[in-house]
Amino acid sequence: MTQPQQPVALVWFRNDLRLSDNPALTAAIESGARILPIYILDEALGGAARWWLHHSLADLAASFDARGARLVLRRGDAMEIIPSLVEEHGVGSVYWNRVYDASGIERDTALKSALRETGIAVQSFNGSLLREPWELKTKAGTPYGVFTPFWKSSLALPEPSLPLLAPEYIEGIAEVSGDHLEHWELRPQSPEWAVQWPQFWSPGEGGARTRALHLLENGLAQYSEMRDRPDVEGTSRLSAHLRFGDVSPRQLWHWTLDQIRRDDGRGESGGWAFLREIAWRDFNHNLLFHNPALATRNVKRQFDVFPWRCGAEADRDFAAWCQGQTGYPLVDAGMRELWQTGFMHNRVRMVTASFLVKHLRIDWRRGEAWFRDTLVDACPANNSANWQWVAGCGADAAPYFRIFNPIAQARKFDPDGVYIRRWVPEIGGLPTTYLAAPWEAPSLALTGAGITSGKTYPAPIVDHVEARNEALVAYRSLSNETLEGAA
Repeated sequence: MTQPQQPVALVWFRNDLRLSDNPALTAAIESGARILPIYILDEALGGAARWWLHHSLADLAASFDARGARLVLRRGDAMEIIPSLVEEHGVGSVYWNRVYDASGIERDTALKSALRETGIAVQSFNGSLLREPWELKTKAGTPYGVFTPFWKSSLALPEPSLPLLAPEYIEGIAEVSGDHLEHWELRPQSPEWAVQWPQFWSPGEGGARTRALHLLENGLAQYSEMRDRPDVEGTSRLSAHLRFGDVSPRQLWHWTLDQIRRDDGRGESGGWAFLREIAWRDFNHNLLFHNPALATRNVKRQFDVFPWRCGAEADRDFAAWCQGQTGYPLVDAGMRELWQTGFMHNRVRMVTASFLVKHLRIDWRRGEAWFRDTLVDACPANNSANWQWVAGCGADAAPYFRIFNPIAQARKFDPDGVYIRRWVPEIGGLPTTYLAAPWEAPSLALTGAGITSGKTYPAPIVDHVEARNEALVAYRSLSNETLEGAA
């Protein structure tokens, strides 16, 4: 008798480009089926994120090759591609890890329904968060809009389950047609602005593990004290790995707790500070899930009438901000770091974002779009929620009167000027005393540093005190309800 052909399971990869702790992949393998892994290009990605995607996909494809299967790449509409593959290759079941943006949820729901109508089994899993957005609610049964009670509620739940191990062998199926990664041309070409990025980043599952181990073994104990310092390597730099799923938050959670135990609790404060940041990411996905238009619509709708500046002058100031030519060294250092590395230190992100929306009073959505295109870690949840936080129009937002002083921030968090000198080298010869505010330097110091104000380095495009006062007037023009909600 002819042996029945072994069933085929399709595993659809999205923001989970790893083999370890991948619930969808693990469930498919445990079903006993041969595996057809597929990635369908996300056309909405910004330029920097596409660069990271290229390298993460190359790493994932190599991991599959080493284990006996082949990652299939396709470009187009998942609603057409997946049913076609199901029919062509006798797929009996489809697996994926969930996404939480509105369009993704709508597509996944429709696809799941269509496949099940044809008799195909479909299962979806949580492969991206510690907690699903519907798991945590207030006592009133509503979604959390403030982080601290969200965090406490999360801690009250059972520990996240242990991460799943990567499979040693994956039985694939015969040759399946797909695209060549190089043909997608994901890496920037004109201009080739990512040429130096390989010296800063190692995308993929292996790179994520190396980065995490470096943090856990060398920087965890100091994390809570040093994470605000852009002049030192005090942050995890795992955000892009998390965004693409090179590593899971569940892995980081348990690895961190294990490290705290190995250190006999010495790194406990730093470890919990890091875990709190992982939970902040969960919180932002919670906001996105319950506010589908988070990237375009103010959570606090009273901000819909905020008097943003527009027109030629605002466009000129926006261009200066993008190019790191505002005349405020910490702001300019951050924007140049962003362009040259695809990343910006978290503290400096807050300063640069505050400068755009409060000093320049330019709509936060313009800044969000720029970051979305230039950050390797650009995430629909984190990017949108954090911009709304800074602007004061989001959930758990910064108070309207909190306007970061880029001069004071530079002196506090880059006290020796290391960060500014690295990214704004044209003023690097100034004494540290004047580095945060070159216009305050005496002529002799400027001359000695080879600086001609307005030529070698731009004069400030706005006066800090005047811009702050104008921003406060603009914010106070809103209703008291809005301001109380933001305070």
